[in-house]
This record gives sequence, structure tokens and C-alpha cells, in this order.
Amino acid sequence: VEVPVLGIIENMSIHICSECGHEEHIFGEGGGQRMSDDYDVDFLGALPLDRKIREEVDSGRPSVVADPEGRIAQIYRDIARRTAAKLALKSKNYAAKFPQIVIQSN
Repeated sequence: VEVPVLGIIENMSIHICSECGHEEHIFGEGGGQRMSDDYDVDFLGALPLDRKIREEVDSGRPSVVADPEGRIAQIYRDIARRTAAKLALKSKNYAAKFPQIVIQSN
């Protein structure tokens, strides 16, 4: 589909217990980084598996709004910054924005 890949963001990288805050790699560790290395693309970050994310999103207030100074919001901001930086480095192609001009000789 010719969509450029800016990088890899690993989802559910670590489980954070809602009771005690204990962190555990229940799906293994480092999979996103390994995939980034295998495909030679940047690793943009890792999102935790945390019940707060679901609860906040379900209530209509994503983590960066519900708890802007919290750890989850910081993770999202860091990933957003890395993604924006990668996007800014991409060359811009405006060819599709302008009509094709054809000059014909009669």
C-alpha cells in the first residue's frame, strides 16, 4: 500500500498492576526493539498494559488529559515527540497537490 513506516511502537510492553504498581513483562521483553532491529526502522517507544488507560479512554478522557503529569501521559508524550521528529525528517512531495499542466502545440 506504499505507506512509509516511521517506526515501531510496542503495545502492551509491560503490565502494571493496578493494586501495587508492580511491573511485569507478561508477553516477554524487548520484542518491539528486536522487530525494529530486524526491519531496520526506529523504535519509537513502548506502551504499557495498564487498566488506567482503558478506564480513562472509556470515560472520554485519554491519559494525557486525565492525568497530564502521570507516567502514562509522559510515555505518550515521549512517543509523540519521537514520531513528530521522524515525520519532520521525511521529504514532502507536493506533486499530488497541484494539477498537471499540459502544453500542446496545434
